[in-house]
Amino acid sequence: MALKTYRPTSPGRRGMTGATFEELTGKAPEKSLLAPLKRQAGRNVRGKVTVRHRGGGAKRQYRVVDFKREKVGVPAKVVAIEYDPNRSARIALLQYADGEKRYILAPLGLKVGDAVLTGPEADIKPGHSLPISAIPTGTLIHNIELRKGKGGQLVRSAGAAAQLMAKEGEYATLRMPSGEMRRVRIDVSATIGQLGNIEHENIKLGKAGRTRWTGRRPEVRGSAMNPRDHPHGGGEGKAPVGMPGPKTPWGKPAMGYRTRHNKVTDKMIIRRRKAR
Repeated sequence: MALKTYRPTSPGRRGMTGATFEELTGKAPEKSLLAPLKRQAGRNVRGKVTVRHRGGGAKRQYRVVDFKREKVGVPAKVVAIEYDPNRSARIALLQYADGEKRYILAPLGLKVGDAVLTGPEADIKPGHSLPISAIPTGTLIHNIELRKGKGGQLVRSAGAAAQLMAKEGEYATLRMPSGEMRRVRIDVSATIGQLGNIEHENIKLGKAGRTRWTGRRPEVRGSAMNPRDHPHGGGEGKAPVGMPGPKTPWGKPAMGYRTRHNKVTDKMIIRRRKAR
């Protein structure tokens, strides 16, 4: 995938970049795999805002993606590579030998007409799904399960890939895209390859309106608020934070404060992505 630039006909266009979509082949999504997507706009069932800065945006339909890859041993063929407005990665439409169609995340190098298989006997090729016990050490993988049969939960965004570093006993060691080293059970499944659309991280939105299309509303700095609205607010002119460390609007530590407290899975993380 390449990026396209725009003529600087306005300040918003200057420096703006976007995807060329040259890898896409499907013209319309598969109707049987579409589902309605109700927008919550950051509100709970009472209509109260629980997540700030959310709302609006372009209307979308959800594409039902097969993260579980349950059709073991049934060969499939790639029918189309499509755009998914709900994620950064592209999706591939598969048609199985029994006639069923499903979407999967499209890895780099997967093309229309390629054969895809799920199961321990599958080849080590992009798009094939295997148990980690059947994957050679050093292979790049994505869509990794945390529990057998639950479906892929790790490494699902554009350009991401984890590397299988070692296998020992009931566990395998993975190097995550963040640099974290963690263990997963050797019987869980993963998909071969690096996810496509690798230039996604280099896209420059160029203007505030393009951010609004994604459903993100403006954020106001705490230092620009009144003291009753934010701990950083108040003072004459530009005042410093005036307290030990930055705070959230509710007075909790922010920007770097560790909030992870999960003793059950701490033992699975060998090296964190950030030093303590």
